[in-house]
Amino acid sequence: MLRAIGLALALTGLAIASQASAADPAMARWQAEAARVTIVRDDWGIAHVHGHTDADAVFGMIYAQGEDDFHRVEENYLVALGRRSEEVGDAALMQDLRARLYVDPADLQARYRASPAWLRALMDAWADGLNFYLATHPGVTPKVIRHFEPWMALGFTEGSIGGDIERISLSGLADFYDQPKAALAEDERQAMERDPTGSNGVAIAPQNTAGRHALLLINPHTSYYFRSELQMTSDAGLDAYGAATWGQFFLYQGFNPRLGWMHTSSQSDAVDAFLEAIVHKDGKLFYRYGATLRPVAASSVTLRYRAADGTLRSRSFTVYKTRHGPIVGKRSDGRWVAEAMMYAPVPALEQSYELTKARSFADYMRVMALKANTSNNTVYADADGDIAYLHPQFIPRRDDRFDYSKPVDGADPATDWRGLHALDDAPHLLNPATGWIANTNNAPYTAAGAASPHEADFPRYMGRGENMRGVHATELLSARRDFTLEGLMTTAFDSHLTGFEMLIPRLLAAYDGAPAADPLKARLADQIAVLRGWDRRWGTDSVATALAITWGETLWRGVGHRASGGMLADYDWVLAHTTAADQLQALADASDALTANFGSWRTPWGEINRFQRLNDDIVQVPSDAAPSLPVGFTSSHWGSLAAIDGPRFPGVKKRYGATGNSFVAVVEFGPRVLALAITAGGESGDPASPHFDDEAPRFTTGRLREVYFYPDQLTGHTERTYHPGDDVASNG
Repeated sequence: MLRAIGLALALTGLAIASQASAADPAMARWQAEAARVTIVRDDWGIAHVHGHTDADAVFGMIYAQGEDDFHRVEENYLVALGRRSEEVGDAALMQDLRARLYVDPADLQARYRASPAWLRALMDAWADGLNFYLATHPGVTPKVIRHFEPWMALGFTEGSIGGDIERISLSGLADFYDQPKAALAEDERQAMERDPTGSNGVAIAPQNTAGRHALLLINPHTSYYFRSELQMTSDAGLDAYGAATWGQFFLYQGFNPRLGWMHTSSQSDAVDAFLEAIVHKDGKLFYRYGATLRPVAASSVTLRYRAADGTLRSRSFTVYKTRHGPIVGKRSDGRWVAEAMMYAPVPALEQSYELTKARSFADYMRVMALKANTSNNTVYADADGDIAYLHPQFIPRRDDRFDYSKPVDGADPATDWRGLHALDDAPHLLNPATGWIANTNNAPYTAAGAASPHEADFPRYMGRGENMRGVHATELLSARRDFTLEGLMTTAFDSHLTGFEMLIPRLLAAYDGAPAADPLKARLADQIAVLRGWDRRWGTDSVATALAITWGETLWRGVGHRASGGMLADYDWVLAHTTAADQLQALADASDALTANFGSWRTPWGEINRFQRLNDDIVQVPSDAAPSLPVGFTSSHWGSLAAIDGPRFPGVKKRYGATGNSFVAVVEFGPRVLALAITAGGESGDPASPHFDDEAPRFTTGRLREVYFYPDQLTGHTERTYHPGDDVASNG
């Protein structure tokens, strides 16, 4: 049906193109491209884009992203290209400088020109789609980028979300490059606070399912509204559905008719800091490398920023680089810090796009051989019944005598990277005997129960550590052999908080062992009774959930240890550094805090933990006075697979989600793909759109909706069918 509609509407598009002015060849080209694209919006506002070629599909999908939330598209490129200061002022100069230490527009332009013709065609179509969107929506005013160039698509140099570069401290950068720390903008601090804290990927082999078809759970934990849900198809074989990071033209997580992929942030080390011993000699800078002195490379980076009066001004920085990478800071002993990371914009974009077109595990691995993924573990499932776990492919080979989780001595040549590991060198799984695979940002050594890779077989820098979501996943997957699509959805929202299986018994023992004369004994009797009877499961009506989480957070703060994804090592550390008295005092303090904020410590979790979407600001500032919905699930720190978290704001008593579950999908790979999915809030960023928050009630309760993957599924579920540029007044 979709393709037939596209052919019928093509006549309209051709007519439009014929009216384009010969003096405006760009507009004529855009209109011709638009005529080859059909967009169907389903009853959730999700775009199903079809083009004659892959380039046409890219043109249409990025146009659709512009319709849904152009502001987020532009914002991602301001950050990636080091141009955010042009929007917000000099407060973002260090963020921009960090990007420009690695991303040089002239270099990206040269790489674009040298890239394969098929990839250039996609980048050209990407820029055309955005520029056509702006040309047909004069009411949309870009903050900075008024014209997109094809090379800009290479700005995400690791091909995904740019997470590697965020490991570089902005305050350290500011110290080294003489920028006042006050320039670290408040919204930037909040953005760092709500960085993704985890993701879940699960694959179930046919032998563990009722229908004897492989199943896949796609559950990224990112900041809300971070990706666009859509489908893109072409007559050239493209047919993929999933979540695309705003502004990118590939689906970061998703599936096609034959296979699906879920990426989780990896513990594998692909970003290393090297300490450089700097020597001043004859008015020049050198660094020690073995027995030699090597010159420090110096260059200039000029950044533009918006001044208080609205004008654009510029500031130039002299930046430095050694063989290990750009200089990003300085240690107290005088050594400079160089940061090494992958810089392969073209292969990274090639790999990210080509994976969406793979049709078998062998196809998928052929694309992985580009080795341009640094930060993603991959959980995979397909229609052939294969399930797999794959480690990141860009893994520098290093001397495992050194601890690369800390800066290493750059003067010692033995610390250098020595090429890349072969794919088979890294932990991996294909069809484990247990019939399941899970990754929750933990190391892969529990990924398939007894069939997991063995930690002793791999270098330390390939990752270490278990987290509470991993414990939870193993608990749920180990003994079940009858999974269905709906059963996997239920599993993704299982309410067990495994972290409290470690913490609560210690608290109860502390209470039981306290002397009768201890004043906390009587004061905490009711709270202990509630926690003693708790089944360690979250729920909106659960008083115990609210009390336990407030207590746990109080305990963590009391020992000055920041929660970091629910790692078992963190739990062990906290338990080792808190006494029985600490445990009880933290419960008393938590009870007082709940009473002060909500009138009673007996406040149910759902009255405290909320979902709210008021506008399309990048940083949502919540309001207790505005409408919101209760949410039962919790921060992933406590072992909840479904996750919600967010920064705290002055004067706001309730908790409002800003990160965690963002796009969730479960997929069954039978003769026809069946899928259920949900997106935080809704597809549109426009508060006036019915699709701004229409998914919120399902999102907060884990009730995923049907995915309309095939054209016949759209029958009765279609709101609008159009070419880009048609009926502009009603698009939005």
